[in-house]
Amino acid sequence: MRIFPVITAVLVSVTLYFLIFERDQLFGIAGREVVETDAPEVAEMPEAETAAGAVSVVAIHSKAEPIDTGVLLRGQTEASRQVEVRAETSGTVVSTPLRRGALVEGGEPLCEIDAGTRPAALSEAEARLAEAEISANAAAKLQAGGYASETAAAGAAAGLQAAQAGVEAARKEIERTKMKAPFAGVLETDAAETGSLLSTGGLCATIIALDPIKLVGFVPETEVDEVSVGALAGARLVSGHEVRGQVTFLSRSADPDTRTFRVEIEVPNADLAIRDGQTVEVLIAADGTEAHLVPASALTLDDTGRLGLRTVDEASKAAFVPVEVVRDTARGVYVSGLPDAVDVIVLGQEYVTDGVAVVPTFREVAG
Repeated sequence: MRIFPVITAVLVSVTLYFLIFERDQLFGIAGREVVETDAPEVAEMPEAETAAGAVSVVAIHSKAEPIDTGVLLRGQTEASRQVEVRAETSGTVVSTPLRRGALVEGGEPLCEIDAGTRPAALSEAEARLAEAEISANAAAKLQAGGYASETAAAGAAAGLQAAQAGVEAARKEIERTKMKAPFAGVLETDAAETGSLLSTGGLCATIIALDPIKLVGFVPETEVDEVSVGALAGARLVSGHEVRGQVTFLSRSADPDTRTFRVEIEVPNADLAIRDGQTVEVLIAADGTEAHLVPASALTLDDTGRLGLRTVDEASKAAFVPVEVVRDTARGVYVSGLPDAVDVIVLGQEYVTDGVAVVPTFREVAG
């Protein structure tokens, strides 16, 4: 009964010996025909391994194209001129008031104050002028004939000048009773009501000029060198209305709180469609540059956090190139920092690193 375990132990020992110490010879005897049959396929394995080591990606042929760059900022519309017309004398308003929103021309009367005794004061001043003229003429003749001193003649001449000044002052006082528009524009407030009392400095009306109108924004100090007076600018209001104009003013002094510089763009507004105080988005033209249009999804980051693109070099290997976004559009993003012509990986860039072999499949650039 004990002979069977002994035989089994011997067989297992022999089997293990051949598997461990004579393994090559054992497999050589058992599988020689199979190896000889598959020999041609084994010879082709190096090429298969090389193809398997490369990563398939999708790329595009990209060429740089010139684009217009600009400085984008937000601001608001502002009347080109705004004045509060105030009384220079006091009195009761006798004119019919103009209502807000009325269009007025330059020099058009806005408010009129009751003249009161001012015409009488003018008549008195004119009478004194006539008397002074007679006195001055008589004194001059007497002085010429030696019948009056030079001092008397000079006093008469001074009296004449004083009378002339009195007439001018009386006339000016009457002119002040009529307040006129200093320029063509729109009334922002009602004119003073009939019967109301205006004292010196009292408000008659506020008038604003909306044609042309100003677009006012603030440029950060990092981009202020890209803006210049006379540069073309386009703007879009929140209502969708688009206008174009030119930069007319760029501040030389920064705002102490925001460190930004005020910029003004003047645009035509003949139909007065643009109102004072509307929010507007402005793009100021700057010097043009060349950039590549690529899908925004193609952008990636390297290990240091730099923004860039994965490209295919001449050896069909992936290479990272840092780029800078110039403009974002509905078709993609314009970037700078690439060669004039380059193959950009647009799909699969996240699965390769610098030096990794790639097998690119090229597709057409979306128009």
